[in-house]
Amino acid sequence: MNAYSPIPEGKPPCWHALPAEDALVALAVDEGRGLSTAELAERVALYGVNRLAETRPRSAWLRLALQFHNPLIYVLLVAGAMTFALDDYIDAGVILGVVLINAAIGFVQEGKAEKALEAVRAMLASHATVLRDGERHEIDAAELVPGDVVLLESGARVPADLRLIRVKNLRVSEAALTGESVPVDKSTEAVDVAAAIGDRACMAYSGTVVSCGQARGVVVATGRATEIGRIGTLVGEVQTLATPLTRRLDQFARQITAFILSVCVLTFAYGYWLREMPMLDIFLAMVGLAVSAIPEGLPAIVTIVLAIGTRVMARNRAIIRRLPAVETLGSVSVICTDKTGTLTRNEMTAVRVMLPGQTLSVSGAGYTPEGGFTCDAGAVDSADNAALQALADAALLCNDAQLKHGPDGEWQLVGDPTEGALLTLALKAGLDAEALHAASPRVDVIPFESENRFMATLHHDHAGHAYALLKGAPERVLALCVGSADGEGFDAADWQARVDAAANEGQRVLALARCDLPAGTAALSMDDITARFSLLGLIGLIDPPRESAVEAVAECQRAGLRVKMITGDHAVTAAAIGRQLGLAGGASLTGDAIEALDDAALRERVQDTDVFARASPEHKLRLIAALQAEGALVAMTGDGVNDAPALKAADIGVAMGNKGTDAAREAADLVLTDDNFATIARAVREGRVVFDNIKKSLLFILPTNGGEAGVILLAVFGGLALPVTAGQILWVNLVTTITLALALAFEPGEAGVMQRPPRPPGEPLITRLLAGRIAYVTVLMMAATFAVFEWVLTRGAGLDAARTAAVNMLVVGELVYLFNVRHFTASAFSREILTGNPVAVWMSALLIGFQLVFTYTPPMQQIFHSVALDAATWGVILALGAAKFLAVEAEKAVLRRLNIRSM
Repeated sequence: MNAYSPIPEGKPPCWHALPAEDALVALAVDEGRGLSTAELAERVALYGVNRLAETRPRSAWLRLALQFHNPLIYVLLVAGAMTFALDDYIDAGVILGVVLINAAIGFVQEGKAEKALEAVRAMLASHATVLRDGERHEIDAAELVPGDVVLLESGARVPADLRLIRVKNLRVSEAALTGESVPVDKSTEAVDVAAAIGDRACMAYSGTVVSCGQARGVVVATGRATEIGRIGTLVGEVQTLATPLTRRLDQFARQITAFILSVCVLTFAYGYWLREMPMLDIFLAMVGLAVSAIPEGLPAIVTIVLAIGTRVMARNRAIIRRLPAVETLGSVSVICTDKTGTLTRNEMTAVRVMLPGQTLSVSGAGYTPEGGFTCDAGAVDSADNAALQALADAALLCNDAQLKHGPDGEWQLVGDPTEGALLTLALKAGLDAEALHAASPRVDVIPFESENRFMATLHHDHAGHAYALLKGAPERVLALCVGSADGEGFDAADWQARVDAAANEGQRVLALARCDLPAGTAALSMDDITARFSLLGLIGLIDPPRESAVEAVAECQRAGLRVKMITGDHAVTAAAIGRQLGLAGGASLTGDAIEALDDAALRERVQDTDVFARASPEHKLRLIAALQAEGALVAMTGDGVNDAPALKAADIGVAMGNKGTDAAREAADLVLTDDNFATIARAVREGRVVFDNIKKSLLFILPTNGGEAGVILLAVFGGLALPVTAGQILWVNLVTTITLALALAFEPGEAGVMQRPPRPPGEPLITRLLAGRIAYVTVLMMAATFAVFEWVLTRGAGLDAARTAAVNMLVVGELVYLFNVRHFTASAFSREILTGNPVAVWMSALLIGFQLVFTYTPPMQQIFHSVALDAATWGVILALGAAKFLAVEAEKAVLRRLNIRSM
């Protein structure tokens, strides 16, 4: 045997294109003996263990420290330090408390560290059966090395990437790796060097599962070099993207911080050098200005809004793993979705029955035996259709699958998915499986072999008649048929045309036939399988789209979202499912075509194509990158390990929580517990509601901060006493944040929220319309507060009384504004404004209680220098509050006349 040379790290041989004998030579191993102890030691030293590399997660201390990495927090900390240095311990304590509360909320809500690589590692088999020194051994799969000869049997998980050298009736389920709906037949014949993973019939890949049969294969890759390892490496290399909300909030924080600091510097210069104010007075005014202008409650309110959205989504079977992902769903413009198990049920279903002289359509999906038969839109009574009954008999008898009721009442398959679909078809035709097996017991069987491509069974009825049933690939069964079940002539070309028509619609076609045998025949051999059968008919099978997925795709399209299907399945199947889902975009694009396109050409093609087939994990990453390069915000859905890199690379990853793999769930931001694409449409709606409520919170908080800062600026530039102190400002911000702003988090969605197009990705958090409303309300707040402040002073009530009135004017102004801002432009003069969000009413009552405590209790009067107000002052405050409410409603009426419904 040739001397062994290590497999190169960079580009290993294309094992699927090498004949089995050449692969054994290249790996310097004897198929019958396996590796020797000496060879094993050498290769362990070269390749190490069959595991994936581990990554060190980010420490808890680092995650906590990053909660303070925000320009707004920096300014608050500086302001707190300055007030503490000036012995203003109350204000300093309030500022520090706000900062610590926000940091704690962010740290807790950040959630679990990324576990995608651990989930991929969990897919590797724990044990393997190998030949070493000519003996069979059961070993830890981590001990495998290239050159090991591995034995596979039904139910085993493939422990490493294998080049198959012997197979017997081997079928491997590769859905998690390739998206293939049904187990794949395997052989030992080499395939084209350019064949996609799903077409490499001579390979068995790590992490896939043997559905049936036995095989012997030689290990060609372990650990990081396997296909699963390569996907794990891709997951580790993909950087988690900042969400649109995170980007917008970061941008807003930088902008408002720069603005506040600029205003403070200019105001300090004006007050100190031009107005010649004392250093301490102007400095305290600047601290008050900074504290009033900074929306310190905004991070907490955003977190609460997101948390409430998370709870609503959880009730709708969507579990959020990263909090900002709630809002991201409302921002997406493209949903890229896997096919198998996401848009479809990953359950094969018979959808067409081709009998002599007629073709029937079959309703119902999955393994639940509910549905019926139609022909030209008319119902067919299966009991009166002899040809259908004969076909159904064969489908049930020439079958090894079983259907059972699961603990949750659903039908569960035991056996091959294709046979499960045939058994379901027979039950839909009204057959009693137990009675039919008793009437026509099986005497012998020729099991399905990949070389034969058929299964045959021998039966006797109680009258002594013997007959054989045949089920298999159409071309193989048609070649063995000499007639049809109806006794008419047999036209092989016509039947082949019907096979081709079904295949062109993405259906997998099986043929069933029958022949009578001499009475007393007790065994079935290959000699009995000759050209003497009568064709019973053909059955077209497919993993059909969920009905709810068809409706959800249509709803997403109405909401302005593009839906694109990316699958590892065959192009014809993908195109057929795409048509049933209502996806446009012309012909499908295959993985080979994607590889042939450069980035610029792919960006152009991806805009016009909605169906992508035979796509590998790298292809999915390129497609997502191309869409993002065109300015799209992309959601990616999937359930397999092959989807994990794309789930992590997308703006939001959506994994299936029921039948999906751990790798997909851990890489995703959102997990659907019902594996239903329709849940995404509901989650998108909730995401839009969440973002609307965040904008309403901004629309509520910023004018208040602006009004507070404005009155301080006017006082400094006018040489007047400050209408409010820094401590009083923090009181207003605190009580209104935990009451009124919090109420907006419970606001239901605006009418027509799913009829709006997605927001442009580059749209700032504060749009022009939003900024205009903020400026308008800020001016109203300043005017009302100054008016009350000056009115009280002119009555000779004193500075503390005037400031108390100003604080209450700010609070009342916010209280009435809450009912303005609950709708962007819709009128507040409706019953719904009081009944639509009961939390708003309760929080308003709570706020009134807080202000009465602030104004009339001695401890609060001592801390905040407040005094009791008389009835006349309250009358002026309430009148100005009502005037402010009407002024905002007038502005909203103007916007409605301009047909503006959102901001």
